[in-house]
This record gives sequence, structure tokens and C-alpha cells, in this order.
Amino acid sequence: MADAKDNSKLLPLVVIFGRANVGKSTLFNCLTEKRQALISNIAGTTRDSNLGQVYWQGCRFEIVDTGGIIDLKHLTKKASSADDIADQVQRQAGQYLKQADLVIFLVDNKTGLLPQDGQMALLIKKNVNADKVLLTINKVDAPKDRLKISEFYKLSLGEPYPVSAANGSGTGDLLDVIVEKLATSNSQLATREKNNDGEEELRVTSDELRVCIIGKPNVGKSSLLNSLLGYERVIVSPEPHTTREPQHTKIIYQGQPILLIDTAGISKKGAKTKGLEKFGVAKSLNALSKSDVVLMTLDISQAITHQDAKLIEEIVEAQKSFIFIANKWDKVETRDTKKYTNYIYGKLPFARFAPIQFTSALTGEKIKKILDLTLQIAKERKLQLSDSQLNKFLSRIVKIHRPAKGKGVRHPRIREFTQVQANPPKFEMKIGAKEDLHFSYLRFIENRLRETYGFLGTPLLVNVAKRKNVHGMHRD
Repeated sequence: MADAKDNSKLLPLVVIFGRANVGKSTLFNCLTEKRQALISNIAGTTRDSNLGQVYWQGCRFEIVDTGGIIDLKHLTKKASSADDIADQVQRQAGQYLKQADLVIFLVDNKTGLLPQDGQMALLIKKNVNADKVLLTINKVDAPKDRLKISEFYKLSLGEPYPVSAANGSGTGDLLDVIVEKLATSNSQLATREKNNDGEEELRVTSDELRVCIIGKPNVGKSSLLNSLLGYERVIVSPEPHTTREPQHTKIIYQGQPILLIDTAGISKKGAKTKGLEKFGVAKSLNALSKSDVVLMTLDISQAITHQDAKLIEEIVEAQKSFIFIANKWDKVETRDTKKYTNYIYGKLPFARFAPIQFTSALTGEKIKKILDLTLQIAKERKLQLSDSQLNKFLSRIVKIHRPAKGKGVRHPRIREFTQVQANPPKFEMKIGAKEDLHFSYLRFIENRLRETYGFLGTPLLVNVAKRKNVHGMHRD
């Protein structure tokens, strides 16, 4: 997809590079001022490279937290189907190194200069111009820690920059140097998003569409993201919980800024999951809560489970718009879309409003249709109907089907029908104080709203109010 690739060079790229456990993720979180990257003392915690943005001194740039380098041979090893996760993690780090406008080569002051640091310094010199490398010494947490800095001059990478990613010491000076170097090498990119008191920044982010890819482990979420982008953005492996933290990738599609978020697989163990996987699942649910549209990914070659149904209930409960991504369509022998559509809706009747896209992330089949569908859903999610539109709508449908009574003997009369909110859409229906509306009539109203105005892929919420008191609530 050309739009995704072109967007990758809208901002200068700064890469944090170094061996395992030198504090790359901590520095990434500190510079981006977000707790995006998982942090632990376990080597290899970071798998997929984290991408974020930094705004400093009128300059905006993209920053990448790469996986820790454990064995240098992985960096130059050619891709193969037999690659394990370590191969892919470190090859991906090597690819970012080659694309970088600036490299933060991070070393650990506590452990001191190690042979592997020297080997990595040689590798950097072969791939990156010396003026694009910032030798950064982490874990300089107190003035006395500066005594060990001198040994890093042996790397011959210029003046080292001491920082403490844990407490933020020295990071402002580091950012000043980054901005200065980016402005010198590429002033157009470095200053392209200058704004007056942040106004332009707010305008850009308010238009951004957040799209979350969610599902059980091993349904093909990471493969789907890679296929949407047209390049290997995230690590793909049959091992469960390969993706441990949400991966954010910004693209522009048909003029619309989109933030694509690949999440960790949500398993039925839920809160019982331990360690890094538990934090990954918690971050996935948090990403869901902040998204606009969800790509609910299913492995269509496998049966739909209770776990799938519970996850979709979470999406509907959160009032998120979504698409069923019936992935791994290439594994299905008899590819009958009508049969499988009936199967999905039969298992999940409460989600019939969500469209289904049969895809194969592996072969790329039907992948391009997903973003078009996403934009359509996002547009209809924001639809705001006027009072006059809803009055005409109500007048028409009550002639088709008279409001059905619930409890009591009196037929209810709908006195007012208004839309109280868009994105997500919420409606309110007012009836008399002693009247009661049958829940089935709400379903009728919702179905007619969809037939008339769309609201594709979006749950509708209709409240029934008696005078000023909310009497009942129904979710589509």
C-alpha cells in the first residue's frame, strides 16, 4: 500500500539501538512521555520495535525502540521460514538501523564497556555515518556515576551523552542535540510541524482515526498488520503471545491519518495469565477502550468459541465500531461466503450489524478492502441526525408498526425521538410517565435506523425516558 509506505518518511526517524537490557525501552518511554513499551529485567522483553513521536523545541520526529541485540549474526542473517522470534526481532532492528536519520547507540554505565558494545560500534560505523550517531550512556543516575564514563571513549564514536532514563536526568540535553542534528541534516523535515502554542498539533491528532486489531492469540493479527502496510512491521510467529505490547503505526490513507494498533492476543486465561503476557493483555484492552474502529480478527478455519463471543461482547459494550476479519480464508477448502456468513451471524446474533471481510493475511487476498470499509464505518459512526429527520423517520415507522406495549394495558405513544450523541451514536425516546415500551420495539427502531441511515458496523444505543427519568436501556 503506497500510502502507508510514503507516510513512513513524513518525519525523520531516530532509532534507539543497543544490546539487551541497557534500558532502551525505559529511554523510549521517557522521551515519548508515554508508558507504551513494556519494561522488565528479562532479556528480550521487547520483540516488535515500538514506534512513537517526540515533539521538542518546535521539531517533531519519530523514534523507534528496537529489540535488544543478543547475537550480532541475527542482524545480517537472511530471512527464512525457519526463523525463530530472536532471528526476526534482531533482523528487524538491523533494518531500522539502515533507515535511521539518527541513531542513539545506548550503552549501560552500570555494567561498563563490554566486548559486545565494541562489536556493535563497528557494525554501526559500517552502516551509519559517524555524524548520525549519538553515543548515549544510560544509568548515570547520580554524579558519582560519571566517573566510569571515560572508558566509553574507546568506542571512537565521539562525545558521549550521559543520561538516566529512569529519572530523566540528561534527557533534555539529549533531545536538544537530536533536534540540532536533525535540523542541520534535514531542516525541512525537522521543522515541518512547527506550530503556534501547539494548535496545529491538536488539529492533527483530533482528525486521527484509531484502528485496533484485536483477537485471540494466533489468529493472524500481526500478519494482518504487515499485509495492510505492505512491509514487515511486526514479528510473526506461531508461538502464542509473540506480540507482547500494542504496536502503533501511523499511516495516511485517502487523506485520512490512521493509527493502526496491533495488540497482544487475548486468551481465556484472562487475569490468570502471568508475567509479560498479563501486562500485554491489559494493554490490549486499554488499546480497545481508546480505539474508534476495531478489526475483530477470527481464524475462520477454526470454530468460533465462547472466548470469541466474550471478546465481541466487550467491543459492543464499549460502543466500538468493528469489522469481522475472517482471516486465514486460504485454509478453508470449500470457500462459500454465504455459508460462513450465516455461520458467524448464527453464532453471534447480537453482532449482525458488523460487516464481515473474508481475508488471507498470508496471501494478501481482500486486504485492500479493509481500510476502505474502515473509512466508511468511521464516517457513519459520526453521523448526526437532525430533529426534523428523526421526526419524519418516526412518523413513517409508527405507521408501519405501532409501538408495542410492555407491562400494563396502555399502548405507549412516542412523544419525542432525538439523537443525543454521535461518535458513538446514542438516541433517546420519550414516552408517557405511565407507559411502557416493549424491548422488541427498540430492536425494530434500531433495524429501521440502519436501513435508512446506515450506521454500518456500529452499535446503537437507544434510551427510553419517562419524562426526565431514564426508564430502560437497550444495546444493539
